Amino acid sequence: MKLSKKVVLLGHFGVGKTSLFRRFIDDAFSEDYKVTLGVQIKKKVITLPSGIELSMVIWDTEGHQEIENTRKSYLLGSHAFVYVFDLTRSDTYENLNDDIAYLKSNYPNVIIRIIGNKLDKVNEKEIKKQLKENATPYDCLTSAKTNKNVSDFFIELAEELTK
Repeated sequence: MKLSKKVVLLGHFGVGKTSLFRRFIDDAFSEDYKVTLGVQIKKKVITLPSGIELSMVIWDTEGHQEIENTRKSYLLGSHAFVYVFDLTRSDTYENLNDDIAYLKSNYPNVIIRIIGNKLDKVNEKEIKKQLKENATPYDCLTSAKTNKNVSDFFIELAEELTK
């Protein structure tokens, strides 16, 4: 069975959305930072253990301080949102709960997952403690640079999208 699902990467500028996108799609990483203007779209076909072939169409959107500023046309028809924040910049997750509430309210049938990125730049134990103390929700901590948890996260999301 073949399926196609739209996944949109969201979050502030500079949190690593494009790096996660490139790491998962092309297994590549670059230290050069280039701002995403508009949206970049690529697909990756994954064959799951169940035999289902899933085409993940991933939209890498430009970063915004406020989720409401993201173009609605980028969000329409989505099956999943991946909200990315930067573990080294608390300003990228201070309003996380409000942003997630906005997405849940306006897109109630879309899966929402939260990634803290740039794990290679922080102490994992300390950052988990800090996030817990500040009641910051997350599904996964990743490093696009080292590829830690990136593929595993997207494979788990792919399995969830096929249920």
